[in-house]
Formats: sequence, C-alpha cells, structure tokens
Amino acid sequence: MTVVTCPNCGAKNRVDETRAEQLQPVCGRCGQKLVVPSPDTAGHPITVTDDSLPGELSRAGGKPVLVDCWAPWCGPCRMIAPVIDQLAAESGGRYVVAKLNVDENPLTANRFQVDGIPALLIFKNGQLVDKIVGLQPKQAIAARLGAHA
Repeated sequence: MTVVTCPNCGAKNRVDETRAEQLQPVCGRCGQKLVVPSPDTAGHPITVTDDSLPGELSRAGGKPVLVDCWAPWCGPCRMIAPVIDQLAAESGGRYVVAKLNVDENPLTANRFQVDGIPALLIFKNGQLVDKIVGLQPKQAIAARLGAHA
C-alpha cells in the first residue's frame, strides 16, 4: 500500500499499487484521479519538458517542486546532479524533484528567465516561489526547499 495525496483536496488516500495498474485510483473524498508513483521513479528525479511541466506542477498539489534546469555540456550541472539525486531520494513524498534540459526545452527556460545554469526553480501551488542560480551545497538547497514545505 502507498499513501497518495490528492492534488485537488489534499486528502491522503491508501492505494494498492497492484490494483492501481489495472484500475484508475480516485480520491475517496473528492473523486479526483490519483497519480500513483511507479516504483522505478520513486526516489529519483522525474524528467520534465515544456509540455509536461504544467501537469507535474498541478499533480504536486501543495507540495514544493524543485526543478533542476541543466544542460549536458554544463560542467557545474554535472557536479550538482548527485546532490539533486540525493534530494530526490530523501524527499519521502514531502516534495517533488524534477530535471529540465534547457537545450531541449527553451520555452520553459525563457518563461522563467533561466539565463545561467545550473538554475534550480522552486514551485509551490504551481507558482514560482524561489530561484537558485549556480552551484550550491546540498544544505543550502535543502534549506531553501524546506522553507517552502
């Protein structure tokens, strides 16, 4: 059993993962469809694109979403990647960690004025609430993320 928070009303729902593969789980309070994280993505950053980011932000509900804006050619981006992976593994469902390749997704990068990378965008309730630019230690990122939890 997994506990899934409804993105619509915030109710906590127990969901049987094996049944969720065949049937669409819904919130017991409001009837909203629930997204059950797959075991292979739990504890890992999710990859977002220009098209998928709005959906991921709405699915997160009131949980903060950390979006790592990066590029494959960026040395500091490769240096911060293990920190992003650690934060995702330690999230425990309190927040969502995502990665956005700015070379492949220029619309989102332009929309949020990502001029330097790595850039970490923190969203809450679908709105940008914080932005961290440059290489930062894990403790600093966790503190800024925790301020919005």
